[in-house]
Parts: sequence; C-alpha cells; structure tokens
Amino acid sequence: MIVDRVTEAILRLLQHDGRISNADLAQRVGLSPSACLRRVRMLEEQGVIRGYRAIIDERSAHSMTTVIVQITLERLTDDALRRFEARVRDCADVRECYLMTGDADYLVRVEARDLADYERIHKEELSRLPGVVRIQSNFAIRPVVQR
Repeated sequence: MIVDRVTEAILRLLQHDGRISNADLAQRVGLSPSACLRRVRMLEEQGVIRGYRAIIDERSAHSMTTVIVQITLERLTDDALRRFEARVRDCADVRECYLMTGDADYLVRVEARDLADYERIHKEELSRLPGVVRIQSNFAIRPVVQR
C-alpha cells in the first residue's frame, strides 16, 4: 500500500471523526466522493482501517473508574509472552493491553465500577494471569486527552 498525503489526511480525519460523511471527507481531502469512497474501502480491505467505534465516556454512562495497571512477568520468553497474551485477551474487564519497554512488561487499562470491583478484577483475573510476578495499579483521576 502506498501512503500519500491524501491517505494520511483521510486517516487523520477519520480518527478525529469516524462519522464524517463521505461527501465531507472527500471535500476536505480534495477527492471526488467516488474516489474517496474507493480509497476508504481499500484501506478497510487492507486492514489499515480496522473498524469504527463510539468512544463512550465511561464515567457518564456507568460511573466507571479507569485503572492503569503495570504488570511484570517472571520471564520474557516467547512462550511466556504468548501464554500471557492469550489469557489477557480473554479477560472481559481488560479494555487495552500493551507490551512495553521500561520497568513493566505490560500496561493494561481496566474499567471498574468501584474499588470492590477492582479488587475482584485484581484477585480473580489479573493475579491469575500466567507468569505474573508484580502488579502495580494506578487509579486515573480524570481524562485529559481521549481520542
């Protein structure tokens, strides 16, 4: 796939507003509506655009608390990483998980209803993940940037 100025503009605009109409998108990037739609469909087919979603303000909708969790594994072998990642994908309360450089091996974002709910998540899910030797939890006060 060739990424040019127009493709970069399409991706940037869709990241900012996934509900922008094709006509508005085409006008903003300087393409005809049919050419713009072809380009967006090609990006979807190639997996560059993996989907569209609503970003829900969890606090407004469900009074949720965001917890950023740093997880350190006992070993960093391919097998240990694979086993951890397979299991963390099955954790319903985990919203995001990133393999990291630095002090922690993984950074996990969890949404909990309250402290008791997070205690359940910590005890029943996070601490039971394979190879975990350290869990450090950080409670978010409020979002500053969400895209």
